[in-house]
Amino acid sequence: MKKVLLFFVLLSLGAIAARAQFIQQDLDNKYATELVKVGTAAPDFKMKTPEGKTLQLSKFAKGKTVVLDFWASWCRDCRKDAPEVVRMYEKYRQHGIEFIGISMDTDVEAWKKAIGQFGITYPQVSELKKFKETDIAKAYGVNWIPSMVVIGPDGQVKLSTVLSYKVDKYLKELTTGAYQPKQKGESLFIDGDHGRLKAIIQKPELQPGEKCPMVVFCHGFSGRKEGPLFELVADTLQAHGIASIRFDFNGHGESEGEFVDMTVPNEIEDAKKVVEYVSNLSYVSGLAIAGHSQGGVVASMLAGKLSEELGRPAFKAVALMAPAAVLRDDAIRGSTMGKQYDPFNPGEYVELWGGLKLGAEFIRTAFSLPIYETAAKYQGSALIIHGNADRVVPYTYGERFHEIWPNSELVIQEYYDHGFTQNMYRTTDIVSEYLIRQLK
Repeated sequence: MKKVLLFFVLLSLGAIAARAQFIQQDLDNKYATELVKVGTAAPDFKMKTPEGKTLQLSKFAKGKTVVLDFWASWCRDCRKDAPEVVRMYEKYRQHGIEFIGISMDTDVEAWKKAIGQFGITYPQVSELKKFKETDIAKAYGVNWIPSMVVIGPDGQVKLSTVLSYKVDKYLKELTTGAYQPKQKGESLFIDGDHGRLKAIIQKPELQPGEKCPMVVFCHGFSGRKEGPLFELVADTLQAHGIASIRFDFNGHGESEGEFVDMTVPNEIEDAKKVVEYVSNLSYVSGLAIAGHSQGGVVASMLAGKLSEELGRPAFKAVALMAPAAVLRDDAIRGSTMGKQYDPFNPGEYVELWGGLKLGAEFIRTAFSLPIYETAAKYQGSALIIHGNADRVVPYTYGERFHEIWPNSELVIQEYYDHGFTQNMYRTTDIVSEYLIRQLK
């Protein structure tokens, strides 16, 4: 009776999680409804700088892309956003993009203090009036701060939002172009746990006898080696003299095996065989491993297992993106990717979407999977990056990796989901910069 009661309690919790995990609120639908619309002419304005000089938008812009940042020193969310806005300015000003900070402060000294505190070097203006009484807020329809408006060289509004990551994504694609899949690299097969694994190696041009580091990428549940999350990082690494290998786990993509036979333990064996293969390449000087979602669990556990065998950190760096350590709890409660089942008697398999079948062995092995206990045996450098709006894997699972790894960095991306779809460029830049820093 207790077993049956526990099952229905867990089933109920799983149903709630399944309903919640795909809900993603866009704050623009709530707070940006009155902001100037895309395609309209940006209202011109004249306002004073902290030094009392006059800045006029139309004269300042002169055919440039300009970002207006509406903020105030007393605004908690603005202060939280300020370092990111400063970072964007430093990154995109080299492309001729200008920023103007429009403050809703009434106290000029508090305004100046905040400018200095955050290291803001782009122009700042203010009416020094209460927020709702300013002409600029009325002209631009600003009812919430922080808000940002991007104005194109033609004087038209290109983007209006309360979310800084949207501005970053827009400017990234404006300056470097949108992501396009690239078919490049050396294709090969590597023997895995359940058949041959299809892989792609990207490497820089090397002189005879020259060596370079190698990064092994592990994709997530039902994923594959292709896609922007890994390809953007691989391209950046290649440009900085670092090689990488992406591969499909057994039963995925172009690799052999059946999805129904896939388990986390046999994916760990797949990844181990890939690591062994690249370790023996004559040009590889050192290794790092990166994984997304379930691939993050695989990467972390393999790092722990190999480190225990070697008696030292097995990798120069480990990067986990939204590591899905929740998969053990999901199996125990009988709910995987929104599909409910009896965890004590799942049958031969559980039918998922698109004809995918989750094998009973996956569930049985997940029940007792020592994720953190195994991962803790790796004590080298690590990065954990997770979105706090992830409804598939709550970010607290990523935080725990940070707790067990004293030499780790933790980046929580506000409003980001499990796939980092809000602005994948920012996520891949953080991962790339970390790996380059550790490997070069």
